[in-house]
Amino acid sequence: MLDWDNLRIFLELTRSQGLVDAAKKLGIDHSTVSRRIKRFEEQVGSQLFDRNNHGYKLTADGYRLVEYAERIESTVYAAAEELGGHNRMLSGQVRLGATEGFGTFVLAPHIAHFCAQHPHISVDMLPMPRFVNLSKHEADISVSIERPLSGNYVVTKLSDYVLKLYATRGYLESHAPISAVADLEQHNFIGYIDDLVFSEELRYKDNFAPESFRAFRSTSVVAQYTAARSGNALAILPCFLAQQSDDLVPVLEQEIAITRSFWLVAASEQRHVARVSALWSYLRECVEMNRDFLMGNSRQMQWLK
Repeated sequence: MLDWDNLRIFLELTRSQGLVDAAKKLGIDHSTVSRRIKRFEEQVGSQLFDRNNHGYKLTADGYRLVEYAERIESTVYAAAEELGGHNRMLSGQVRLGATEGFGTFVLAPHIAHFCAQHPHISVDMLPMPRFVNLSKHEADISVSIERPLSGNYVVTKLSDYVLKLYATRGYLESHAPISAVADLEQHNFIGYIDDLVFSEELRYKDNFAPESFRAFRSTSVVAQYTAARSGNALAILPCFLAQQSDDLVPVLEQEIAITRSFWLVAASEQRHVARVSALWSYLRECVEMNRDFLMGNSRQMQWLK
């Protein structure tokens, strides 16, 4: 039988930067982590990590074990919630992961309302320019621009949203006219860093102006939005983000309107925990109410009473 405590240490080491980081999170000495991992490998009968100057790197057997260990971890957490009665109480902590722009500019103000309505629930929000990893318990719920193709998750489509091409009025007045898509090649763009883009869903500029120069690039859509407001380049932005500013106006609005989707995702064992379920339902109601805002048909967000 595998020792659960050793499995827990194994998982933490796979998720941390190294022995010291893992030890700090586990609340034990790093030499203890090293000793326990060595003992665990002997118990399993296989080398789980390659050790080198850069730290610990999973072997092929290590990667195989991670999947089983995460299932065990999820089952242990679910049992603790069930036996403790916590899954029926509207109290405790919920961690929500979301894409950076949507999380910051749309979800955050609504979450503040949710917390006011549920004073015994605390919400940690992670608006990030990357995917949040539910299997590593980075969050209980995530809003993703891609539907998970594998894993033990509950998934529902949250909403479509639209992106358009934007510029300031000052930029349009002082640069070459834009009357057709072909004119865009003469203009500078703001966009993502190609080799750091975290989803193929974000590679939309090349469909319209593949040869145009990107004067400013960032992994952050919020940084792109802020740069676009300076009036020095064009940017493809979500309507829900660009509409926050009166400085930005859509360009070639009929020709350039890109539709993408948000997906609401939770681990199956967490979905029906009361506090998670309450936030899940609240998010769906808020987003449904703001469908026109997300599609660029309204500049005003709506609020649940």
